[in-house]
Amino acid sequence: MGCIVDPARKIRVGNKLYFGEDDLLVAEVVDNTTSRGRTIRFLFDGTDEEFRRNIEILGETPLPKYIKRKATPEDKYRYQTIYAKEEGAVAAPTAGLHFSRELMKRLELKGVDFAEITLHVGLGTFRTVEVEDLTKHKMDSEQFIITEEAAKIVNRALDNKRRVCAVGTTSMRAIESSVSADKRLKPAADWTSKFIYPPYDFSIANSMITNFHMPESTLLVMIAAFAGYENVMNAYEVAVKEKYRFYSYGDAMLII
Repeated sequence: MGCIVDPARKIRVGNKLYFGEDDLLVAEVVDNTTSRGRTIRFLFDGTDEEFRRNIEILGETPLPKYIKRKATPEDKYRYQTIYAKEEGAVAAPTAGLHFSRELMKRLELKGVDFAEITLHVGLGTFRTVEVEDLTKHKMDSEQFIITEEAAKIVNRALDNKRRVCAVGTTSMRAIESSVSADKRLKPAADWTSKFIYPPYDFSIANSMITNFHMPESTLLVMIAAFAGYENVMNAYEVAVKEKYRFYSYGDAMLII
């Protein structure tokens, strides 16, 4: 669970944070993050169900900051992929928002196998790159989970020389964080602070689907590493000219 704080307020490790008019939840600051945020631990004696209920009372769907309206109950389901199962990310993996149940069924009928993995997106993903030397940029650590079954599906495709398509930068980052010595996907439940930038030799996926990202973002840097800087700039020039939509609810591209 994360909490956005203003560094100017000088919230230090050991400070207590109180949520709600009646202090419905209390948390303690336990660490500083690399993106000038804070890691907090909730102090709660009730059950998981009671804690989740309090979170629902206090919180709301964390819509992207460029959506200038309050979250509605419908956003809880709309700002989410149809195949989402695990709680933990602060934002939806937006490339996956393009998939409907009907589309996935059509892909399945065409022989496409789906391997489901998890990466809990953190706030660090949205921090812009502020250094000219990319080796100096520090990523926040994010939790990812790759099951044995998912690894088998992907590795079978690699062995059969089939196309492996990563849906979104989050999927790509997760699988590139768990590669074996023989360039196969390893099952894992771990944390990654991997920052992918050119030049980079991708090991697992040979295609990907991704939305159009903003300048100075780590996501755009990854895309440039995968597709080549010139190719990406040419594609973005077309996207701007043709008025494609950027951001989370925008258009997507398939990179082969």
